[in-house]
Amino acid sequence: MFFSKQHTFALLCLLMASAIFAQQPAVPAVHANLRYDVAGRLVMEKDGRLIPAVTPTAPYTYEQVFGSPQGTADGIAFDFKMPNLNGTLYYGFIPYADMKYPHPVYLGRSLPIADGKANLNVRANLGGRYDMVGWEKSSFGTLGYRVANERGDLLYDGIVSFKAGDAFEVIPTIIEGPFINILEADGAVISFTTNLPVQATVLAGGRAFADKAATTQHEIKVTGLQPNTNYDYTVRYGDLSQNYSFKTAPKPGAKTAFTFAYASDSRNGTGGGERNVHGTNFYIMKKIAALAHQQNAAFLQITGDLINGYLTHRGQMDLQYANWKRAVQPWGHHFPIVAAMGNHEAFMHVFRDTVENRTYTIDRFPFATESAEKVFADHFVNPLNGPKSEDGSKYDPNPNEMDFPSYEENVFYYTYGNVAMIVLNSDYWYAPSLSQSDYIGGNLHGYIMDNQMVWLQETIAKLEKDRSVQHIFLTLHTPFFPNGGHVGDDMWYRGNNRFRPNVAGQPVDVGIIERRDQLLDVLINRSKKFVAILTGDEHNYNKLELRPETNTYPDNWDKPKLQRSRTIWQINNGAAGAPYYAQEQTPWTPWVTGFTTQNALVFFDVKKKRIRMRVVNPDTLEEFDTLQLR
Repeated sequence: MFFSKQHTFALLCLLMASAIFAQQPAVPAVHANLRYDVAGRLVMEKDGRLIPAVTPTAPYTYEQVFGSPQGTADGIAFDFKMPNLNGTLYYGFIPYADMKYPHPVYLGRSLPIADGKANLNVRANLGGRYDMVGWEKSSFGTLGYRVANERGDLLYDGIVSFKAGDAFEVIPTIIEGPFINILEADGAVISFTTNLPVQATVLAGGRAFADKAATTQHEIKVTGLQPNTNYDYTVRYGDLSQNYSFKTAPKPGAKTAFTFAYASDSRNGTGGGERNVHGTNFYIMKKIAALAHQQNAAFLQITGDLINGYLTHRGQMDLQYANWKRAVQPWGHHFPIVAAMGNHEAFMHVFRDTVENRTYTIDRFPFATESAEKVFADHFVNPLNGPKSEDGSKYDPNPNEMDFPSYEENVFYYTYGNVAMIVLNSDYWYAPSLSQSDYIGGNLHGYIMDNQMVWLQETIAKLEKDRSVQHIFLTLHTPFFPNGGHVGDDMWYRGNNRFRPNVAGQPVDVGIIERRDQLLDVLINRSKKFVAILTGDEHNYNKLELRPETNTYPDNWDKPKLQRSRTIWQINNGAAGAPYYAQEQTPWTPWVTGFTTQNALVFFDVKKKRIRMRVVNPDTLEEFDTLQLR
């Protein structure tokens, strides 16, 4: 058989298109009106027009601002891989032996970054009377460095360790952590990141626990310890080691008195300096972590909007998360700082319709490798006891395939003594544009989908039967009852129940306010142990007494109203550094007290059956509100 030139060309085009499509991840069936065009681009099809997804871009990425430190004859060279970066490199030693909470001590001089590069002469600038760590004698040292652009904006705080001889060599360095995670009565998971692969070891309680192989991402489980006991631990990595301490949790159900702390919304603020270290309010988060540990908090729960987020480039997400972790790192060596997701953790596909001047945004896929949930899980170590995903729900168009993101490490629960903390994700599979258009689908800000709802019911039922648990708290990013800044969404949407997720082109059956009431029914009417909902999203502090008579419905509500059998509290603390929101009027405003826009850290003092709450400004140390919860 013979083909004409036209047929041959068409066949080649078809083969090329097939090859392109074979390389593309499948469009999840949970979305509508998305496909790939002949060039292999992800596009939204609307009114006969093809609107391509925006190409991911980032002003700075983690890989760039890390600087790829390399040893030189006299020091360390940094290459930021940005020829247009002309800024400043601040530097100084980190004296680990002198500090319980190690920070860089910056030298009274800096180094220019020119055309994206900087060369630090350690011998000339950090020897003699400036050798505060004794590197000239030991041949080892660790530097902290801070990267600023030409406007003075702070981009990143880095760490690099070196070995000095005839020349300098960059050696394995802990650049994030170590962090205490998943604290239990007999141990914890100690996690950290190194710049180079190394097989690290943790020494604690007279035993050694090691990585199985050399890696840069370390999660080492320490076991066999005694409950409610202080332990020193040592992390050994290559030629270096660091020494810290932590306290194990009490036995489950122990009536030991303890305190835990809560806040959310630490994305960057305004005012310059450390209030914005590319994506996070470094200044207030340091204050919060320091105050929590100074007050002997057993753990600090931070629920959502850790970073600015709403990004399309993984490298920029990694940078913002790295900055948040660096802010809390010195205190995270000693006690758990448990992170959860909010709307600003969004990692997106974006479609810009220039004809209608509208933007469409959805959770990035493939979900197993690219979603906001996966990026979050890559950066934090949380329990693995949550639901799997929304796959298998009544709305799942492909029950035998993975069509939804994972709940792994973003929905979970943990216990400490006689308290259980349930962590939900109210921005799962989040499509930021859904409240304006459901054309391509996704989940709504504030909506708890069916499988997560079922898991909550099952978890509450299990904890109700667990004799070791006396008090149950639930934390999620969005308030059930917003009061200032998010009255137009969260679980209220100005009283409009029509807002809901859209799966495969179809809206789900239950609206946002109905789902809110279903959640409340579980927490109030099916639980005697439940105490309070801990929320954020709104950048303020306030407390709402949710009594049976508290008005929670719009005037035109035409559906059944939930009969609440008892009183619980909603404690909102989104005052961890994001720009403030003032109070707005709602049906439940008469039951709201303590409203303030000052920065806040909420403490819960638990003593057997009693729980006392107190609220402190981490910047001024003023205690400005208290409440006897139980």
